[in-house]
Amino acid sequence: MAALPLRHLLGALPVERPSTAGADAAVLIVLRDGTHDVETLLIERTVREGDPASGHIALPGGRVERTDPDLCATAIRELSEEVGLGPDDLDGAVRYVGTDHAARFRMNVGVFAANLGPGSSAPRVQSPREVAHVFWLPRGPLEATQWVTRDTSRGPREVPATVYDGRVLWGFTRRVLRHFFAQRPLAEPDDDDRAFATRLGAGEGSMSLIR
Repeated sequence: MAALPLRHLLGALPVERPSTAGADAAVLIVLRDGTHDVETLLIERTVREGDPASGHIALPGGRVERTDPDLCATAIRELSEEVGLGPDDLDGAVRYVGTDHAARFRMNVGVFAANLGPGSSAPRVQSPREVAHVFWLPRGPLEATQWVTRDTSRGPREVPATVYDGRVLWGFTRRVLRHFFAQRPLAEPDDDDRAFATRLGAGEGSMSLIR
């Protein structure tokens, strides 16, 4: 994927606030210029029995609530509830990346992106019941693919993943980030999608397993 600068990644995206009618949840890609590369804020969800997101690495985000005026508001509210960052901690407008289907959770998810502002608060776990850890992922490791076995929406499968500092990023979040950094539409398959489909021998319909 092309190593585009942060200002270019965000500047190419529209400032939109889609209706909550178009999705069930929203996530926010929070970016910063790290020491050597652009970094993305990620959370590690708390291990909870019966929770399909248990232990997953994810973007801050969650389900739409009735009081949310739009999807962007959902993403910003969840950012505050999960890691303690609000609109004043972001630099410039929140950009709309697109909406994609997360098959494991059977929901459409609105994806947004923003830059962490100078002098912003440090992200911190707000609710240990939902979030176990907060960390920053450099862009570079997303380019390397390892195949790991995970429980998908159709049972255990080897899936393409990024392993960073002992944490395994796979599925919807990894796919969204790879597409975002490559400036590829969310609905368009990439090389990992096609490799996964080939391994299953099921064609492009199998790609939904890793979303």
